[in-house]
Amino acid sequence: MKEIKAAFIHSSELDEVGYPIDSPFNTRRAGMVYKAVRSMGLLGGGLQREVAPERATRAELERFHSARYLDAIVQAEAGDLTPEAFSMGLGTPDCPVFLGMFEYASLAAGASITGARLLLSGEADVAFNPSGGFHHAGPEKASGFCYINDLVLAAMELAGMGKRVLYLDLDVHHCDGVQAAFYDRNDVMTVSLHESGKTLFPGDGFVEEIGTGKGKGFSINIPLPVGTYDAAYERAFREAALPLIEKYDADIIIMQLGMDALSGDPLAHLNCTNNVHADTIHSIMKLAKPILATGGGGYNVDKTVRGWTLSWYVLTGEEDQDLTLGLGGVMLENIDWTGGLRDRATVPDVARSGQVDSEIACVIERIRSELFPLHGLT
Repeated sequence: MKEIKAAFIHSSELDEVGYPIDSPFNTRRAGMVYKAVRSMGLLGGGLQREVAPERATRAELERFHSARYLDAIVQAEAGDLTPEAFSMGLGTPDCPVFLGMFEYASLAAGASITGARLLLSGEADVAFNPSGGFHHAGPEKASGFCYINDLVLAAMELAGMGKRVLYLDLDVHHCDGVQAAFYDRNDVMTVSLHESGKTLFPGDGFVEEIGTGKGKGFSINIPLPVGTYDAAYERAFREAALPLIEKYDADIIIMQLGMDALSGDPLAHLNCTNNVHADTIHSIMKLAKPILATGGGGYNVDKTVRGWTLSWYVLTGEEDQDLTLGLGGVMLENIDWTGGLRDRATVPDVARSGQVDSEIACVIERIRSELFPLHGLT
């Protein structure tokens, strides 16, 4: 097996500035993952290295975000929250104004751009920015805990160098900001598996949202019903998403690894374990493409930290060498979990699983009948 050059993108600055302590979006998760991977010996040895991010410059941010929106963030932080800024989503419960908000957002965005450049230069085969994944932000809109869309900026960096980019989003919420940015383009394919917009924010991401113009067929949405469990999720990925991903044959892959699809997440309604993330990463790694992975949602902090630690373990190829890494809870300082990094397999609710299976079968059929022909698949 090829040895993987892996870069974990993090710095102490990202730990020092973050969202308010009472925000459901806990920006301290990334530092917890960093501490965990180091304590487990998964960083700093061989081809696994830590890389400090470069802050995104104003010019880099303006590749996607408008100047007046960026000005509004800076002015709001300084105490001037105007009606225009509020209309841009600033000062809401999910996008509060706080000291250091522009500093944090520009550094987190810079971390994803740094990862993209490491892949372009060949310095890394895999780059992981657990502080990234802000997929809801628009050119002039803060939304869903997202101010600056690092994912769009990273994809633009890659596409600007002539690369075909596959963007795969595993967050439980639909990647509306990323989808909108590339809706009429075919050099970035967006694939999102998420809880249906019928039951969860942001209320979109339906199968019929397939792109326009040159981008027709390059936005793939797989909405999942409440109660979706591992086997059903994996079937949707295997039968609806993977054939399209393989056919697209991207040069570089971006994966948003939100952990809010996990059972018990307080802001969502799926019933998955982190095995779906690990197994999906395994499937993507078989494509032998450079991968930029980011964090995202995940509001059960302990489960999210363990899930991202597992993701790094898989991304670096270590799990292929050692499937028995235990003491996950001990090393993560969580006495409620003393097993390995992988969650225990769960038994789906029999009464609900039949409905879940039926709804997912319909989604798969629609994608195969409506989107597969656009890519020459049957």
